[in-house]
Amino acid sequence: MILKRLKLNTSLSEPTNCYIIQDEETKEAMVIDPASEIEKIVEMLNILEAKLKYIYLTHCHADHIGVAEQLHNSMGGKILIHRNGAINLEDDNVVLATYIGSNKIILEADSRVDDNDVIHIGNIELKILHTPGHTNCSTCLYSEKYKMLFSGDTIFRGTWGRIDLPTGSFEDIIKSITEKIMILPEDTIIYPGHGKSTIIKEEKPIYLELKPRLEY
Repeated sequence: MILKRLKLNTSLSEPTNCYIIQDEETKEAMVIDPASEIEKIVEMLNILEAKLKYIYLTHCHADHIGVAEQLHNSMGGKILIHRNGAINLEDDNVVLATYIGSNKIILEADSRVDDNDVIHIGNIELKILHTPGHTNCSTCLYSEKYKMLFSGDTIFRGTWGRIDLPTGSFEDIIKSITEKIMILPEDTIIYPGHGKSTIIKEEKPIYLELKPRLEY
């Protein structure tokens, strides 16, 4: 597997992490959360000589989906989002483009995904975990073989995602984290939608023992 992280600037103060996953043998690739700066994404795909198969949206917020349609039009690839997200994309009050100072986003998913669905990028297998809480359409992508979790805005290093925006829920996000994420192997690397990566082992005390994360 080839994994690239692009830190893309939006109108928010913190960059969004956009990830490119590629199968080295087949050159098939997936872009996770194309937030902005499409030229950076296209440049990296071209460097990799990638065959873009999927554009995966971990949730519907504007700072994660900003150039999904442009990327689809220029490089191909099916746009995937949880079925709740396909509905949310129709509502700017949930997408929050205007809220963050961006132009309204017109976007339609090519396919809807559900909890426990499995998608393939060449020989790479990724399982979809529906993890509502930040939004009702939030999902994570999990690779058991490579011990990786792409968590969107569900969980970050030392904290969880915001729950005060439309369709957010504190009860849902804690349930998602404890019942879907914390049960994964402790050495699973978490690649979040913003900020630094972490591992399950380092985050467990926050949710299972109600202890603050210790910085070393």
